[in-house]
Amino acid sequence: MIHVLKIAERPDQNIIESFRKLAVATIYEASGKKGFIDCAIKPLAKGMRICGPAFTVQCVPGDNLMLHKALQTAKAGDVLVASMGDGYFYGYLGSLMGTAAITAKLGGLAIDGCVRDTEELIEMDFPVFCRGACIRGTAKNGLGTINYPLNFGGATIYPGDLIMGDDDGMVVVRRQDLADVLQKSLDRVANEKKKSEQLQRGISSMELNKLEDVCIALGMKEEE
Repeated sequence: MIHVLKIAERPDQNIIESFRKLAVATIYEASGKKGFIDCAIKPLAKGMRICGPAFTVQCVPGDNLMLHKALQTAKAGDVLVASMGDGYFYGYLGSLMGTAAITAKLGGLAIDGCVRDTEELIEMDFPVFCRGACIRGTAKNGLGTINYPLNFGGATIYPGDLIMGDDDGMVVVRRQDLADVLQKSLDRVANEKKKSEQLQRGISSMELNKLEDVCIALGMKEEE
């Protein structure tokens, strides 16, 4: 088999930049509640954000050989999206690999596992989303795959999909759906601005969201 594939097509850079300005929760809701990624995969430090084409990496549990290969072959702006099966608790990437990623101008790392040298990675300002920190070292002799569809945090991610993360979590949007989801996200932002203005004028969230009828249908009773 071919272990390392190329990404056939990446999203347009203008679309990526438009998504970069949006909150992940907004994108998730606008997409029809699709693309949710396990919230156990969190930013290494508050304020870290990622937004870029998914460069998918499947590693052997406890082995980071394919991550090294990905650092060599990914393009500027790509986000490495790496799965280790159920081998979460190893430090798959540290400060030296972080240096290589920054030199290659990668968009970040999203890993369904752990990293180490976390202080250095944070100081480097290299965006990492992971399950946590682990000092346990890895082997470098297991062949996996690069740029195949990947099961990542409960979502299926295809190479070239747009993956995004902020303090609230992570979401993925299929490349072919980006234009539609972007417009729906912008519409949602405009709608929420209007709702915010109504709340500031004193309308309750019950009224705003028409929840009184829901309460009546459920048989809610209030003390007189």
